[in-house]
Amino acid sequence: MKLFSVLLLCAFFFLSSARAQMPENLVADGIPAVPTELQQDAHRYLDFRAASFLGWHPVKRELLISTRFADTSQLHLVKMPGGARKQITFFSEPVNSGSFRPKTGDCIVFSQDTGGGEFYQLYRYDLADGKVTLLTDGKSRNTGPRWSYDGKWLAYTSTRRNGKDNDINLIDPTNPKTDRLLLEVSGGGWEISDWSRDDSKLMLIEYISANESYLWRADVKTGQKELLTPKGGEKVAYSGARFSNDGKSLFVATDKGSEFQQLVRIDLATKASPPLTSHIHWDVEEFDLSKDGRTIAFISNEDGIGVLHLLDTRTGKEIPAPKIPSGIPSSLEWHENGHDLGFNLNSAQSSFDVYSVDIKTGKVERWTESETGGLDPSHFVEPKLVKIKSFDDLPISAFIYRPDPAKFPGKRPILINIHGGPEGQSRPGFQGRSNYYLNEMGVAVLYPNVRGSSGYGKTFLTLDNGIKREDSVRDIGALIDWIKKDPSLDADRIAVIGGSYGGYMSLACMEHFNDQLRCGIDIVGISNFITFLKNTQDYRRDLRRVEYGDERDPTVSAVLEKISPTTNVKQIKKPLFVVQGKNDPRVPVTEAEQMVKAIRDNGGLVWYLMAKDEGHGFAKKKNYDFQFLVTIMFLRDYLIK
Repeated sequence: MKLFSVLLLCAFFFLSSARAQMPENLVADGIPAVPTELQQDAHRYLDFRAASFLGWHPVKRELLISTRFADTSQLHLVKMPGGARKQITFFSEPVNSGSFRPKTGDCIVFSQDTGGGEFYQLYRYDLADGKVTLLTDGKSRNTGPRWSYDGKWLAYTSTRRNGKDNDINLIDPTNPKTDRLLLEVSGGGWEISDWSRDDSKLMLIEYISANESYLWRADVKTGQKELLTPKGGEKVAYSGARFSNDGKSLFVATDKGSEFQQLVRIDLATKASPPLTSHIHWDVEEFDLSKDGRTIAFISNEDGIGVLHLLDTRTGKEIPAPKIPSGIPSSLEWHENGHDLGFNLNSAQSSFDVYSVDIKTGKVERWTESETGGLDPSHFVEPKLVKIKSFDDLPISAFIYRPDPAKFPGKRPILINIHGGPEGQSRPGFQGRSNYYLNEMGVAVLYPNVRGSSGYGKTFLTLDNGIKREDSVRDIGALIDWIKKDPSLDADRIAVIGGSYGGYMSLACMEHFNDQLRCGIDIVGISNFITFLKNTQDYRRDLRRVEYGDERDPTVSAVLEKISPTTNVKQIKKPLFVVQGKNDPRVPVTEAEQMVKAIRDNGGLVWYLMAKDEGHGFAKKKNYDFQFLVTIMFLRDYLIK
């Protein structure tokens, strides 16, 4: 008996060690144990890193970045191109943003939430001694901090007053007792876009929807605000507003009078706003004004690729821009020296990293080179752009990544990965972990840009609003028809995956195209529009009603209930994997719970993974690693077999 007990104990330990350990804050319901051999096989794909540019030091040629060396992204200093990344924050929770104090750079203000709840708090980090000081109340949601040009004041938005409205607050970060409410506003879409150079005015943007926003100028002393863009008539969107150095005009991207976001200069006295980039028939997605006010660097989004441009503010004309590596640049920021321009860059064969370009010499320097788990990124697959016509002849597009046909001959299974937003856009960027599907599983990956996606004009952006919601689902049906005609793709092995709104799209596709799909994955997705609008956080509700419809209107409510996945759950008969964060403020955990219950009550098969310490998606590496391993298992079992 003793020998039998010893053998039984040894067998128990062997089986336990043969399973990958699940993080303590995850709950796996209906999910088989993850074998350690899978973890060993996929480990290189779990160790990708990325680095995000947060800002230049105001005096030195150094910069602040966010990157991860343990479980969460933290702040790091980099003192030269290719230099060491010196970590300065060491928290269990991710640090979301950070910026140096202007003029001196003696401190950094950063934001952080807890458990993915998105109730961000602002903190001051003193570079002299590493001391961290809480600046906000520890309870409300505080976002969008922006320094005054003299570095004394910080303006930020806060829901502190009522949990719903994004009021404007001011604080001297060196003295938290100076915190004061500057301006009460109505709505959760307010943001601070800029200070005037004399620090007497703030430029505010009131966001209503992706197609509608307004510009306001606020007096810093009195808190009085003035509407600069009229309400009523055509809906117009504005973004990235910046005061000119003399304070007499405003540079802003807008779709006023155009299908695309153009850069314009608004004369604050006459309100005249001649376009500066009408020759570019794509969105200007971001820009930054040089410190001397003479040059604007901006990026146009051209079929998903980012193109750098320079504009002379005195002439209003473009000037030759230096060549930077091909990919998707973002987060442009000029250094105080007037010639260094910092930015992020990523592409299919390059992880998210930090670069700079000297505008005078054209010299491009790479400040970070993020690790790729020992894999050679030059071997990663480049995508191809696909353009088709949908059910109503509307042109839509997608990017497809195909496995190596020499390694994986024959028709390949395909995973349709649908972006969120819904105003997001799939772009040809770095695939990271998804390279495992391509390189190790032989699965093709298709990234659609269905109607409602950004980047293709403001009319296209509205084509899924309200009662037109399911037209975007029908776009996926058109892509499934395209897959059937492609001789290299296996139309009998198609799966869908998506996060947030993409999660809803996955559920809707499982309902509409059940017979044509093998399985689906829903990550923090909406399962019922009525319960979603009822339970999403107060500061988001009205913003989401503009996109999805107002459930308080009986006619709209009936449509939303009719198209909700929970209403049509009997149509979903294929395996489903649901992923959810317990603290999600956008799509509450109840959306996942009710979907899982409905599937099971209907006799369906569903795997459910929930994280107690996450919100709208998994941000902690150990949680995301486990989610990815389970995803591989799910696709092996239900897509490939």
